[in-house]
Amino acid sequence: MSYNFSDKTAIVFGASKGIGLATAYKLAEYGATVILAARNEPLISQNAKLIVENGGSALSFKCDVSSYESVSECVEFTLSQTKNLDIIVNNASVIEPLTHLIDSDPMLWATSVDINIKGVYNAIRASGPHMKRNGAGIMVNMSSGAANSVLEGWSHYCSTKAAVKKITEIAHKELHQSNIRVVGLSPGTVATDMMAKIRDSKINAVSNLDWSTHISPEWVAEAVAFLCGEYGASYAGTDFSIKTDKGRQLVGLPLADNR
Repeated sequence: MSYNFSDKTAIVFGASKGIGLATAYKLAEYGATVILAARNEPLISQNAKLIVENGGSALSFKCDVSSYESVSECVEFTLSQTKNLDIIVNNASVIEPLTHLIDSDPMLWATSVDINIKGVYNAIRASGPHMKRNGAGIMVNMSSGAANSVLEGWSHYCSTKAAVKKITEIAHKELHQSNIRVVGLSPGTVATDMMAKIRDSKINAVSNLDWSTHISPEWVAEAVAFLCGEYGASYAGTDFSIKTDKGRQLVGLPLADNR
């Protein structure tokens, strides 16, 4: 499938690698001006330059999503550079600590809440008022099957992703009348550095999945583009999944038995 986002500006949070980086490249490929936002400034700066060298439009901004001030500064930077903000992709998240609840490091557990939940809140809070004044906007929140699962060693991840799913539903209820589309995306297991950490932890069934069963980050990026396109509006307020053949067919991805 193909999309035309040539008049759109998008911030991709958590854009230094994996799904976020693939999404930044994909939205730029479809014409959007993309701001790569993450803590790893050298990496996002390098990739923004590569996007520009390949004919796209991109900038980078060092951003810590756990800090509202940092996220707000990213939004203000975007508006100062592009005069608009049409899309945000809330992809930043962490999988640590991969351990049983009563053995977990309280600081790491709290950090996962700061990034996985508060990061989504911060981005919606910082960008929402502008989108409301502008009369339009799209927010894609990266979800997970963990939101509906009980997985050993993932107390933080299941809890935070369940919270993200609920934030999506509430934000949709509050913002859809302002023509702001808020939608979740549940991609399934993806071949990223995070999945490598999960594999190495050997703590639950997800750790034991064969690597060949994981989809590529580029597939997830294509699903983000679908949700930002015309037909994505039908899924506002929901947790759109590409774990099913129906979801993959809508996005234009290979079916599960033809990866």
